[in-house]
Amino acid sequence: MSTLRVLVVGLGNMGMSHAKAYTKIDGFDVVGVCTRHIDQVELPEALQGAARYSDFEKALAELKPDVVSINTMPDTHAPYAIKAMEAGTHVFVEKPMALTVADADKVVETARRTGRKLVIGYILRQHPSWNKFIEIARELGTPLVFRMNLNQQSNGETWSWHKRLMDSFTPLVDCGVHYVDVMCQMTDAKPVKVHAIGAKLTDEVAKQNYGMLQVQFDDGSVGWYEAGWGPMVSETAFFVKDVFGPKGSVSIVMAENAEGVKSDDINAHTKTNQILRHYADMNKPDERIDMSDEPDHDELCEREQRYLLKAIRENLDLGQHMTDGVNSLRIVLAADESIHSGEVVRL
Repeated sequence: MSTLRVLVVGLGNMGMSHAKAYTKIDGFDVVGVCTRHIDQVELPEALQGAARYSDFEKALAELKPDVVSINTMPDTHAPYAIKAMEAGTHVFVEKPMALTVADADKVVETARRTGRKLVIGYILRQHPSWNKFIEIARELGTPLVFRMNLNQQSNGETWSWHKRLMDSFTPLVDCGVHYVDVMCQMTDAKPVKVHAIGAKLTDEVAKQNYGMLQVQFDDGSVGWYEAGWGPMVSETAFFVKDVFGPKGSVSIVMAENAEGVKSDDINAHTKTNQILRHYADMNKPDERIDMSDEPDHDELCEREQRYLLKAIRENLDLGQHMTDGVNSLRIVLAADESIHSGEVVRL
């Protein structure tokens, strides 16, 4: 099959990881890279042959790529994705894919109308350990209780990056879509209402840099998720991934040799170390499933792009993938609405 020509837009933490991933996959060729200050970017050897642009529309018009990979700030995700698909390209877009549910619906509608493939950057969906976590949770009966967080004690360049992200979204929205998506995969129930609270802990940003949401499903399942960014955030209990139901519980736990892992380490966001399964039948011993050989962050980015390639070449139906992307965004944006209104938001 012919090689797919890729334009990578945005070369920050995620963008560079995805750009390098394409260079490792037989079937992709990165023909162009685009970011606002392209003249200040030092590209790795594998990307040296790519054309360099600072203007997305110019790059799209001149290169006419087969695939556009969108890894920019969230406020450009939806317009860039729509322009790319209208130009005839397939799209990978980092999460969240839009600032509003209405814009997310427009992105999905464009994909359906143009027949282009749209893959959203839900990296945990390509993670074997997280898939196992979801599989076990679905065996625990209903209703389920979800308890999850990702608090990051960020400083230096990481804090600068977080502040740029908060020009568009709070951490509750930006990170929350991942973990709400996991909750929704663990239950077939529909989310019915959301309540959230938040706190602004610094004058360096305009938005709340801490938030906590509660979501209720129509089968009685309930969940909470919290996220905080900044140098003031505690390193204690920054990584909680825990689910329980009538038949027991399943948790992602840090192994003993994981001491010293920092909350702003991007690999810590996906790393499981161990899965702990507990049975409500106390006659059964707890099980610890070792996940020490799991893929790291860059390997997961590569898996995402291999999934995109498979979707294009095998014409996979991505309807549910896109619907799920809108659904998780709807929940976290409802949480943001709840913070500002002080009211429970019914979905």
